[in-house]
Amino acid sequence: MGVNNLESMELVTGATGYVGGKLVGRLLEEGRAVRALARDPSRLGAREGVQVVAGDLVSGEGLRVALEGCEVAYYLVHSMEAASSGGRTGFAGRDRRAAENFAAAACAAGVERVIYLGGITPVGGRPSPHIASRIEVEQILLESMPEATALRASILIGAGSSSFRVLVRLVERLRLLPLPAWRTNRTQPIAERDAIEFLARTPQVAATAGRSLDIAGPDVISYGAMIEQIAELMGVSRTPISLGFSLTPPASALVSAVTGQPIELVRPLMESLEHDLLPRNAGEAQEMYGLRPLSFDRAVERALAQWAAVEELAAR
Repeated sequence: MGVNNLESMELVTGATGYVGGKLVGRLLEEGRAVRALARDPSRLGAREGVQVVAGDLVSGEGLRVALEGCEVAYYLVHSMEAASSGGRTGFAGRDRRAAENFAAAACAAGVERVIYLGGITPVGGRPSPHIASRIEVEQILLESMPEATALRASILIGAGSSSFRVLVRLVERLRLLPLPAWRTNRTQPIAERDAIEFLARTPQVAATAGRSLDIAGPDVISYGAMIEQIAELMGVSRTPISLGFSLTPPASALVSAVTGQPIELVRPLMESLEHDLLPRNAGEAQEMYGLRPLSFDRAVERALAQWAAVEELAAR
């Protein structure tokens, strides 16, 4: 549809995705004017209060129209494919072009705040290709837009989170849980509700302008303990088997087959498990926003309840 209404709006890119779709709903609940950018607007359908604009970040088509009259723009788009598919000229190259096109168009449109959601960087290790690409996108946006804010998160705990769904499906479908060498590595997951809340509040928190902040829940937990705790909260008994190796590529293929999730989603998750993913400044972000994130157990309970409300969990 065309855009004739110049009322100040907030643009959400990636509105057909998991986080983008949840954020649109959160913004609408607060009565904020929302515009959604999608390559295929039919995937969004009609939604009261949302202007839908066709556009493509990689080609730049439709960006001028989409950003017209917007004071705030959320950047929630990433390519997902195997890192071996074209390497830096593949998914990373597309992400780079998309970020550069978006930054240039946002500057030209006079957008005041750009808000980006990326991933937490590994502690003491080399970032995976997908995390490295997210860091590059963050740098492009922050360097181009002085008032931009980059939020970084680890695993999102929510019924629609692809990472969480992989973990639940493993628990659901395997009575023996092989836990590779990365089982002792730690991270700090965040509840879906809290990640969306951080995003929604960012335009109103002036101190976040020009900043990169890590957002996280209160619990530091190893990947092995995370899987075992999910099994506990699902009410099932599973036997963990500790392995002394990781073998990420073949393990990714196996996990993809067991969980029914695309390898393009599974492999980046598996690569990210190779190191600790701990926030740099989670306490600072919580204080700035005045948020008290949910515990890991509470986040999982909420996610499982929401999942079971629309789709049966065979293991429960």
